[in-house]
Amino acid sequence: MLTSVDTDLLRVLADPLRLRIVTLLAKETLCSTHLIEETGARQTNLSNHLKVLREAGIVETEPCGRFTYYRLKADVIASLAGQFADLAETARATAENNVKRSCP
Repeated sequence: MLTSVDTDLLRVLADPLRLRIVTLLAKETLCSTHLIEETGARQTNLSNHLKVLREAGIVETEPCGRFTYYRLKADVIASLAGQFADLAETARATAENNVKRSCP
């Protein structure tokens, strides 16, 4: 049973704007112009956040003419969700078996 969660991905997703971007991309593939309209972020700020998401492997790009579209990589989110599910299962088993460390 897995008992930890990918902290690097959590750090990336902990930023409110990046989480908003991920939420929007879960619903549809969008270009940066769409993301600026939806989030109200400035172009440079949005570009920096998209770079972090790309480098973390959470989003992928698709060039389309002079635009770049961004798509959420669902398998990465599913993996993170699975890590949380494993962590929850470990906690349930611990509670059911009354597992606790003895005090010295």
